[in-house]
Amino acid sequence: MITRIKSDRILSENGLLSGYVYIDGSTISAVTDQELPYDRENDLTGFYVSPGFIDLHTHGGAGFDFIDGEDAVVQGSNFHLTHGTTTILPTISAAAFPRMCHAVEGIARAMQNPQLKSNVAGAHLEGPYLSKIQCGGQNTAFITPPQKEEYVPLVQAYGHAIARWTYAPENDTDGEFCRFLTENGIVPSAGHTNAIYEDMLQAMECGCKLITHLYSCTSTITRKQGFRQLGVLETAMLHDDIYAEIIADGRHLPPELIRLIVKIKGIDRIALITDSLSVAGTEAKSGCAIGYSYIIEDGVCKLADRSAFAGSIATADVLIRTLTQEAGFDLADAVHMITAVPAKIMGLNKGILAPGKDADIVAFDENVNITAAFVMGKKVL
Repeated sequence: MITRIKSDRILSENGLLSGYVYIDGSTISAVTDQELPYDRENDLTGFYVSPGFIDLHTHGGAGFDFIDGEDAVVQGSNFHLTHGTTTILPTISAAAFPRMCHAVEGIARAMQNPQLKSNVAGAHLEGPYLSKIQCGGQNTAFITPPQKEEYVPLVQAYGHAIARWTYAPENDTDGEFCRFLTENGIVPSAGHTNAIYEDMLQAMECGCKLITHLYSCTSTITRKQGFRQLGVLETAMLHDDIYAEIIADGRHLPPELIRLIVKIKGIDRIALITDSLSVAGTEAKSGCAIGYSYIIEDGVCKLADRSAFAGSIATADVLIRTLTQEAGFDLADAVHMITAVPAKIMGLNKGILAPGKDADIVAFDENVNITAAFVMGKKVL
């Protein structure tokens, strides 16, 4: 069965195309302006047709927190699909380690649940091996250095369901934890970290090539006896092979800072993320996370004492609007940073409209309102 998508606004890898995307089963077979045989057509003329969005970092949405198990993962992921996210990494904050393990089990089950409409690429564990100094909205009661007796059994049992793990490199003795992740096919990411340059060099040697929400709980230049030491921010800017994700909700980072980051790193090294909490997509004005309360005001989640941000209420379409309407980016470049880049970071066969790629596709109007979505070739929205 060959499905054809027709549009005059296809965001192909070679630029905006008026033509067709052909899907054979779950795979894109052609992106062209040529008429080819097909069995079924979806006419999306007038709408942008794009690769499906990939969110590497989100804690939930529509009232569902991904730490709460299988049903929450299914329902929260299906909610984010309505905003264009066809692939998601459910993110778990620092908690009691048994609870984090239970959350991973729930994610593993959700990945096989027939009610799931999008792709769950695996869990993103954001903790507990973080920095208490750079805790942000994380609960310091659960933050510890890496504990081998914890993480080895978890990865042995559920490594197939863990896609990435955020940790603080300065607390990883000899890079043992980072090396273990890399050897087991899990993407290590430096985040909630007070690391200095030497810590980051060791992490990079052990396989770390990603920074969790750059400028949010990441160290910068400090002085030691007058001498300046580079932090995570400067390391990310200096090394071209490091990827960085940014919370592009227009609140965590002002548009001018987003432009500066992309100017230095380039669109091929930046991934847009929501870092959304369960209250995304709801009318809630307050909420509770793991051991702390937060409020929602000014379009962002804040700790109850307003001392720091706790997370976002953004969805993927909000990120595209922020980049194009507030930060002045071209639509194709904005889409690239939430499709092709995260796919490359995670080694996914997605993120580009090209033959051989998974047929994860979304369509949207001028204001990035999602009107259709295909996941692995199946129309689900």
